[in-house]
Amino acid sequence: MRIVNLKRMGIALLSVGMIATMAACGNAGDSKDSASEDQVTIDIFQFKVEFKDQFEALAEQYEKANPDVKINIETVGGGSDYGAALKSKFSSGNEPTIYNVGGPEDVEIWKDKLADLSDTKAADAALDGTLAGVTTDDGIYGLPYNVEGYGVLYNKAIFEKAGIDAAEIKTLDDLEAAAKTLDEKKGELGIDAPFALAAKEKWITGLHSSNAFLNAEFNNDVTEAYNAKTVEFKYGDQFKKYIDISNQYSVQPTNSLDYSQQIEQLFSNGKVAMTQQGNWVYNSIADINEDVAKNDIGLLPIPIDGVSEGTIPVGVPMYWGVNSNVSDEKQEAAKEFLDYLYTTDEGKDFILEEFKFVPAYSGFDTDKISDPLSKEVYSYYTDDKATGWVFMGYPAGWGENTLGAEIQRYVAGDATWDEIIKTSKDAWADARK
Repeated sequence: MRIVNLKRMGIALLSVGMIATMAACGNAGDSKDSASEDQVTIDIFQFKVEFKDQFEALAEQYEKANPDVKINIETVGGGSDYGAALKSKFSSGNEPTIYNVGGPEDVEIWKDKLADLSDTKAADAALDGTLAGVTTDDGIYGLPYNVEGYGVLYNKAIFEKAGIDAAEIKTLDDLEAAAKTLDEKKGELGIDAPFALAAKEKWITGLHSSNAFLNAEFNNDVTEAYNAKTVEFKYGDQFKKYIDISNQYSVQPTNSLDYSQQIEQLFSNGKVAMTQQGNWVYNSIADINEDVAKNDIGLLPIPIDGVSEGTIPVGVPMYWGVNSNVSDEKQEAAKEFLDYLYTTDEGKDFILEEFKFVPAYSGFDTDKISDPLSKEVYSYYTDDKATGWVFMGYPAGWGENTLGAEIQRYVAGDATWDEIIKTSKDAWADARK
């Protein structure tokens, strides 16, 4: 299959703080408690809760084939602040062997604790452009998890019952018209509301929603965003309209809606017809309602009228970093594990069939991408209908702690749009002085 060149898309990462609630994963198997002195222990501190169980299963499989290696996995979900949790982890003296970093901002923060991964097989196999956010003049400091895309998820069965043709939704006006139709028919459709805006999750609005509009301002280039002294919100009016549609037609109050309610209670159970999320939610939906997951999920673009209609943002959500402070033996074991994950037949099978990942590496049989949501993301990706992720070019913490928090004030009616934009502009400029 043709692979799109991601360099122009400004691939970054999904910022530090994503998806669900804090969860500490125990040991991957009882045998870990009795590790021999000859074993090398790899402690992994990672953010993605959606594949936690599958990742632990893979670790058990790896341990059986490599009895000289013990793997401990701890997972911190995005409802919690992964960046803060990672700093606490290092401060405690219990430093992980493998941990997660994002793009340029994270590499700068953690540079003294990141090993150069240029010599790994996985780095050689990474798709063109996927390493851009973690590459400097002197090395490669992360390996991409996967490729992900997001937009407005919709329930095909509800749309069909409402007489809405998803293919005709190409502009914000089209999205608003669909939401209005769903609202007028919500009684007969059996839904609570057309939309679920999980504004409690500041990463959803302050990172993902904003990226769709700021990406166009920064020309699909995370480095341009990272170097920008100011942000203008060139497409701020359209950003406002998108937030207004999402909020007005949502289950209320939106500031109380978290990821669990959004996906597990509302969307998975057909209580709303639309919500902003990406292909990473497939396993969560399938665990609750397999029929909806397999048959009823579609993905709509977040349109910027006249600029990037018909596209979705696609990027690398996070990177694996290896701690340069641990022993050479542990660093080598960590690199071998990551190579196993992305360059061996067993690892690739897990990536495609268990993790449900869209691979960020060559050598995969992409015809085996198993879930329909990931297939749709991959179709956008290979059909040149994808824009980039620039949100990790934002100043540290700005997306969630400033813009996401300000949007919470806006949807609560405590501030005007002009006020929150001014506050966000000023905070960006202050951070870049």
